[in-house]
Amino acid sequence: MEKTLVLIKPDAYTKGHSGDIIKIYEKEGFRIVAMKLMKMTKNLAQKHYVEHIGRPYYEELEEFMTSAPLVAMVLEGEDVIARVRKLNGKTNPAEAEEGTIRKLYAESAGRNAVHASDSPESAAREIHIFFNETEIYD
Repeated sequence: MEKTLVLIKPDAYTKGHSGDIIKIYEKEGFRIVAMKLMKMTKNLAQKHYVEHIGRPYYEELEEFMTSAPLVAMVLEGEDVIARVRKLNGKTNPAEAEEGTIRKLYAESAGRNAVHASDSPESAAREIHIFFNETEIYD
């Protein structure tokens, strides 16, 4: 079974949408194999968003992601990476399809409620930034 990292970002967490978002993933049949509430540090943000460091928007991204708690999860399921990304919707909620998580809960393209890994390689790297093997239940 494929795994992916999902982050319920500070905007969605502070507005009390975590449970609603988790319920959407569970209704889709994904299994939560790891989950924790945490506050992202600058060091963790730099590891997670390494490919974005130096880009014009990076400082704002880092500030946002470290501003409040977030929920980190590992979801498991068949074709979970592609299916979760479809469920999340386009980055800009104005362009996201009706019923997607971002259409329902995102504020803007920058405050877009959720993150999900975009490939098996990214998922493998990202999961282990947030979780060690003893925290993932197979």
